[in-house]
Amino acid sequence: MRKWCVAIGLCVVLVGCSPKADGTSKTDAPLTQPLQATAPKNNPSAKYLELVGFRIKEKGPGKLEITFGVVNHSEADLGDLMLNVDLRTTTAKPGDTPICSFPAKVPALGPEELKEVTANVPTKLRVYELPDWQYLKSDFQVAEPR
Repeated sequence: MRKWCVAIGLCVVLVGCSPKADGTSKTDAPLTQPLQATAPKNNPSAKYLELVGFRIKEKGPGKLEITFGVVNHSEADLGDLMLNVDLRTTTAKPGDTPICSFPAKVPALGPEELKEVTANVPTKLRVYELPDWQYLKSDFQVAEPR
């Protein structure tokens, strides 16, 4: 009896792991993509940049302090950058207004380097009205250098 239970269990595992009829297996399913910033193609270096780890603090009514990391995924030294950042919720549709928009000055980024950036942003929202970090995404444009 015990051998039959082991054999049936093994068959269930093998069937669950076997390829589907179309040649793909359950493990071929796309992994959940991390939330990351997207950059339009306005600057050649924009495709190598990623904005990560947004943290929002309230510095007083109508004043937010937003801290995040800027990652240079290239092998090139990018120098000082000025970004225009739009912060949105992950459920926002294209064309929805962002939660907030702000400029951010990024100090010189070396090859494959990460720098922490802080921006002070005026807002009408209180910090408890904003979504948690896992529900935020950003879009940005490199304003300087062009």
